[in-house]
Amino acid sequence: MTTIQSVEVSPELLADAEAFSDALGELIRVVQFRDRDRACCYELSVSQCYALQAIADAGRLTVNELAGYLYLDKSTASRIANGLVDKRLVSRERDPEDGRIVQLLATDTGRRIHDQIEDDLAREYAELLEDFDPAFRSAIVKLVKRLKRSFASRVETEGGSCCVVTR
Repeated sequence: MTTIQSVEVSPELLADAEAFSDALGELIRVVQFRDRDRACCYELSVSQCYALQAIADAGRLTVNELAGYLYLDKSTASRIANGLVDKRLVSRERDPEDGRIVQLLATDTGRRIHDQIEDDLAREYAELLEDFDPAFRSAIVKLVKRLKRSFASRVETEGGSCCVVTR
């Protein structure tokens, strides 16, 4: 047995964890490069693509909410939002109920670009998954969602704070 942060871990589990870390790290790097290359097609940075997706999907977000979604600090999220506003993909509007609050909304152009990106991704993923059995595809989706929840539960996102790993 190996002890990690006062928890005993079996050698088999530790070996699986190391193999998982290696495989996940490689997958993340490949996806990041793919995202970088795809974002260029729309004259956006990867961060701007993620921000546009968050804003379009939510309908309205404050900069703090955007920062939490992107796991970034407020100032970085604000710079990303400014870039989207400059490109006329996002607009800023005062909250109708509380004029002190400024919300980010996707413009019609921003929604069209968001929809095109989503459609392109869906087609790419359909091509990627077409050779898998439908039951296995469903299991992949469930596994990825579960992993996302598990990872997200270990990251602090309230108030647009910088990422803090929690236990």
